[in-house]
Order: sequence, then structure tokens, then C-alpha cells
Amino acid sequence: MAANKKRLPLTAAASIGALILLWWLGSRLAGEDTLPSPASVAGVIAAEAAAGELLFHVGVTLWRVVASFTISMVAGITIGFLMGGFRKVDAIFDPWLLFFLNLPALVVIILAYIWMGLTEIAAIAAVAVNKIPNVVVTIREGARAADRGLQQMATVFRFGWWKRLRHVIVPELAPYIAAATRSGIALI
Repeated sequence: MAANKKRLPLTAAASIGALILLWWLGSRLAGEDTLPSPASVAGVIAAEAAAGELLFHVGVTLWRVVASFTISMVAGITIGFLMGGFRKVDAIFDPWLLFFLNLPALVVIILAYIWMGLTEIAAIAAVAVNKIPNVVVTIREGARAADRGLQQMATVFRFGWWKRLRHVIVPELAPYIAAATRSGIALI
């Protein structure tokens, strides 16, 4: 087991090294104007970091990621829970869910920029609209798989909405929320 743990970093390093080698070869074949070499890119990164621009732009990008991820998770969890818990809500939103699941991300991005212009809101909205259906599907399945006996127990013990949410619903949906979160990070 210990030998495998030592090999993994070497394998990862070899993989990254191979990628850089392929990149360098591609740069040599295509030319610097078409595909800049790893050294050229590293030089630009170092220059931007020294000028202070890199940190600013990384911060703006991270802000967009956090905003779109938060919107996606809140909207997706809410809609998914309602679709999984109420048949009429599921019947109303299921065709829309299928539509948005099959809508290519590039189309969403182009439409967002056409409708809203090249703005921060358009960038955040495009990512959120692309992510929400995946969260909805995962949470809907979690809500459908919820133990009805626990809901009945909460009713018998007269749990209010907040107590029911905190002690019954969220713990039951936690694995599904975690799965939706992981897929959300991968998509963003």
C-alpha cells in the first residue's frame, strides 16, 4: 500500500511532464504565433504576476465562479426538492428540465451575451443556467428516495418547517447535495 502512494506522485509528475513535452513539440511544429511554447506562457504569467494584473484577474474569475456556483446550487436544490416532492411541480417542470439538460453550453453563452451584452451578469447567468439542470436532477432523485417514515415521524412530533428542514430533509439530502456540488465544481 505504501509503495502505491509513493508511485502516484511520480505518475502524476510524469503525466504533467508528458503534457508539457507534447505542448512544446506542438509549439515547435505549429510555430510560436499559433501555439505559444510553455516557456513563453510562463514568461507572460510571471510578467502579469509582477505587474499585479494576474492576481486581480484571478480574483474576478473566482468571484464569477463563486457567484454562479451559489446561484446554481440554491436554485437547483430548491427546484429539485420541489420536483422530487410534488408530482404536479414535477409534471410542470420536467419538459423544461429536459430542454435545459440538452441545451449546449455554447448556445447558452451566446444567448446570454446577445440578451445581456458582454457583462458580468451575462457570464454568471450563462454558467448558472448551464449548471442548474444537473443540480435539479440530482436533488430530485434524492427527494424521491427520501424516507417517508421520517416525514411521518416529523409530523407526529409536530416539527415546524425549520426543524423539519434542519433535522429531516437536509440530512436525507446531504449525499445528493454533495454529489451535485461535486458535479458543479467539475462543470464550472
